[in-house]
Amino acid sequence: MSQRKKLVLATHNPYKEKEMMSLLSHMEFDISGLDQYPGVGDIEETGKTLHENALIKARTVYKLTGNPSLADDTGLEVSALAGAPGVYSARYAGENPSYNDNINKLLEELVNVPKKERSAQFRTVMAFVSSDAEFYSEGIIKGEITFVKKGDDGFGYDPVFQPYLKSMTFAEMSDKEKNKISHRAIAAEKMKEILESYCQKETI
Repeated sequence: MSQRKKLVLATHNPYKEKEMMSLLSHMEFDISGLDQYPGVGDIEETGKTLHENALIKARTVYKLTGNPSLADDTGLEVSALAGAPGVYSARYAGENPSYNDNINKLLEELVNVPKKERSAQFRTVMAFVSSDAEFYSEGIIKGEITFVKKGDDGFGYDPVFQPYLKSMTFAEMSDKEKNKISHRAIAAEKMKEILESYCQKETI
């Protein structure tokens, strides 16, 4: 690319913005968050799937800012709960819940579920929208739900999600450790490959 292009991250979540900024730091984009676009309010996630919600957010931010936009939607899918909370992960405990509210409800739902049946996976769908293109990528990491919260870092369900073959939850890992293996990192790596190829052919 001959010059740095603008890319707006379609999120108001400062933790997610920080994580995505780190994951995309080596791309030739001038990346900004919605904190630089105060006119963009909360975007209602009316989709029935993570894919639909990611596209809704990316399309909305592109329309309002006029700049290429990248959004993601992430869900925690717990086997013992038939894939719940899934697309409703951010509001599992009701409207505008805290992270702890959601975690506490999840642990209550699993209170009598033994370790061998606490399998779960984090799924991230990432969507890119520009003037002439829409792309998406997906990342999944499998693990299990712990019995208690462990760790003080991360956000969302990180304190109760322990990836397979790891002895720590996401919340016990450093940002660097998490960003090597996370669902969002996998989706971001796939998206980077798509965008690098696209940017060699098109002007966005």
